[in-house]
Amino acid sequence: MHGIIINEQERREIEYLLKREMEEITFDLGDHRIDHGLKNAMEERYEVLFQIFRRFATREECLQYMPRKKKQN
Repeated sequence: MHGIIINEQERREIEYLLKREMEEITFDLGDHRIDHGLKNAMEERYEVLFQIFRRFATREECLQYMPRKKKQN
């Protein structure tokens, strides 16, 4: 486990970057041209980003960005 000390401006910047990246992944997951294997990797990345985002965001924001459950094949 690692610790980090950041000021409020840095916290807001990290939060903004996380939101932007998660929104981009969500958008790309809707693209039918992207390979299924690549989409799985993108979903895993989203999960990691969301875990970091949870440390910064309010409960309401977390609910907004909550990852969707994977469909069972």
